[in-house]
Amino acid sequence: MSEALINRLVEFAESGNQQKIVLAGQVHQGWVMEITEDALLISTGYSDKVGKDNWISFHDLQQAELYYWDNQHDQWAAFQL
Repeated sequence: MSEALINRLVEFAESGNQQKIVLAGQVHQGWVMEITEDALLISTGYSDKVGKDNWISFHDLQQAELYYWDNQHDQWAAFQL
């Protein structure tokens, strides 16, 4: 994957205090934990018993809607790759 895309994903991971990825009608809300050469790991939920880790490929991210929690305005803000 291109360095520019990876840099944008790092920027997304550092935006707000939570991230939300909407992909194929499914919502993944939580924290970006890792970015590899071809996928992003988002941890959802609030504990080990309830939370899940989901790998989302860069290919799938191209079709996803990305949001981050904007603390200044207390609302979700769209993020464009």
